[in-house]
Amino acid sequence: MLRTLYLMTVIICIVPLLPGVAGVLFSSLGYIPPIGLNELSIDGFKQLFAWQGVWQSIGLSVFSSLASSYLACIMSFAVLQSCWNSKLWKPIELLLSPLLAMPHVAFAIGFAFLFSPTGMGMRLAHTLFDGGSANQSDLALLVKDPYALGLVVMLAFKEVPFLLLMSIPILRQIDVSKQIKVGASLGYNDKQIWWKTILPLWFNKLRFPMLAVIAYSLSVVDLALIMGPTNPPTFAVLVWQWFSDPDLSLLPRAAAGAVVLFVLASLLIAVARLVEWLVVKKCQSWQFSGRSGIALPGKTLFTSLCTMAAAMLPMLFLWSVAQRWRFPDLLPSRYSMRFWEYEWDGVMSTINDSLLIAIISATSALFLALIAHEYRLRYKLQVPGFIIAIPMLVPQLSILFGLQVTTLYLSENSYFFWVCWSHIFFAFPFVYLSLDGPWRAFDNKLMHVALSLGKTPLHAWMKVKLPLLFPAVLFAWAIGMSVSLAQYLPTLMLGAGRIATITTEAVALSSGFDRRVTAIYALWQALLPLFFFSFAIAISRFSGKKQHSKIKDSQRHESMSHKPRHP
Repeated sequence: MLRTLYLMTVIICIVPLLPGVAGVLFSSLGYIPPIGLNELSIDGFKQLFAWQGVWQSIGLSVFSSLASSYLACIMSFAVLQSCWNSKLWKPIELLLSPLLAMPHVAFAIGFAFLFSPTGMGMRLAHTLFDGGSANQSDLALLVKDPYALGLVVMLAFKEVPFLLLMSIPILRQIDVSKQIKVGASLGYNDKQIWWKTILPLWFNKLRFPMLAVIAYSLSVVDLALIMGPTNPPTFAVLVWQWFSDPDLSLLPRAAAGAVVLFVLASLLIAVARLVEWLVVKKCQSWQFSGRSGIALPGKTLFTSLCTMAAAMLPMLFLWSVAQRWRFPDLLPSRYSMRFWEYEWDGVMSTINDSLLIAIISATSALFLALIAHEYRLRYKLQVPGFIIAIPMLVPQLSILFGLQVTTLYLSENSYFFWVCWSHIFFAFPFVYLSLDGPWRAFDNKLMHVALSLGKTPLHAWMKVKLPLLFPAVLFAWAIGMSVSLAQYLPTLMLGAGRIATITTEAVALSSGFDRRVTAIYALWQALLPLFFFSFAIAISRFSGKKQHSKIKDSQRHESMSHKPRHP
């Protein structure tokens, strides 16, 4: 039974990579039979490279991807260096969940509202500097600037919580306390030890999260539409515009762009591996040349991130109720709930559809991930972990067009089904990886004891393993919900524009609609994942306290039964 379920998992979550890549590759060579293109050619690539500004667009994508990823890496190291094993680390760990819960789109819209030419940052600058034009123009460069600097800064801040979360098991495995003791015995202080010893070990083990961040930053479309340059846009946005072109004869150009995007992602992954090799293995003189080591402002950076994230929700709500808010006033002069009244029915309908898709996708992805982990423990023949993680590393545009063509052959009108499946496909790797650590740390001797007492494998799993790993399971489910609620391209492409979610509406409204309506959708898009993360944390703590009380009751009962009785 388990083998059958695992085969189903592979078919649903891994096998579709083949038609996805094959479909976009054949389409890039001009072979798209449904629209009458039956001959192979390279005209699509010729049209791509003949487009004016394409190389500038590619350069913007490469620059924004590498700059934001390594800036996020440096910021994460700064926070770890300043706060690890200090009294500040516990609050930082608690704040990671709400920071991770805020979707990228909601964060980008809030960031744009803060630093747009008429945003809160500009209003504060106008007040503090008495209308100084130099400071205003500097802030204005962060939104849709031609050099993608705002996109770099926004992506870097948003990826810091993810890299910090991935760093926790890495630093525990490194055993930082032991490294500091050994380094101190050699005469180094804490700052030098972090630079000379811990940084190379940490950077080496942070490989996969960094590759995932680089690939995402290169291929992101929704955030680049909100924050990125427009003329030309980043390459991923340009390819998406080509896919949206009503002239179907130009589809080979769009597919060729998706192939080039895939090649760029592969090259950047190779560049990242080269950087890692140079830092960790090749150029090692900096590790033992002198005792230089500087303290990075990690506390300031994390405080800035938390302040920015905390300011976004009140600011979005303020914009949603602002009837009249003239620049450069810090607060609206008139308030009204009429925008909530006008949009309420549409927002609730969109939220209901988003929640339905997210619940189906997250629950299915969790079920499949549990099957995959249980199969991994029992059988040697299995799909390697790096293949499972491929959807996190491959640009979505590079496989979605091939998947779209395949779904049209299978069932062209099942839009809701294909959107749900695409969300499962992209949520599964995140859910699987979030369960990897707890499943590896679980002591299987407990299961062997339960089986030796005559329990069936399913009964032992339900009564022994699941209660102990229930918090991790709930957290993985919340991650699946968050990933599903944040999906933009899969919803548009496989839903053919017929399925609207809170994310697709928020991105569409951010491109020039009324800012107050945009704020309403962005606010809901930020609150929904936060609710599910809070729900998972609350239930986990409640179940933990309940389990702890049961253990104490059983211990008390056992001590009473062994207590000697006096006549």
